[in-house]
Amino acid sequence: MKKNRSVPADYILPHIYYENMSEALTWLIDTFGFVEHFRFELSGGQLHGVMMHHGDAWIMLKNSGRTLTSPVKLGAATQSLMVFVEDIDEHYRHAKSSGAQIVEELFDTEYSERQYSAQDLEGHIWMFAKHIRDVDPESWGAKLAR
Repeated sequence: MKKNRSVPADYILPHIYYENMSEALTWLIDTFGFVEHFRFELSGGQLHGVMMHHGDAWIMLKNSGRTLTSPVKLGAATQSLMVFVEDIDEHYRHAKSSGAQIVEELFDTEYSERQYSAQDLEGHIWMFAKHIRDVDPESWGAKLAR
């Protein structure tokens, strides 16, 4: 696959919409440890998009518009994102102490992930996880497609 420095994600690049993207960007950096890669503005100087990442997880922040909006405006979240981090326990402690609303406490799943979920300042659900070990999906009840 050809690499593109303007779109660094190779398989999926979520676009997350915010009413106040500048405030959300600062919050996501301070609370969850994301790093800004680049930003771009409209001709009038209004911030239009920000490419950010946490390790190898890349995400594009965008301004809400007529047909794409934030959960805070909608009144409900319609999706969640899972981001894998190296030190899940420290990530959880930092997010919680930084004021993130924890919606699912840190726990180990039957499918061998250590994870937690938090809601950001506009209602998006962020799941953070770390693989604990390799587990056969059938060992915990999943049915493999054949």
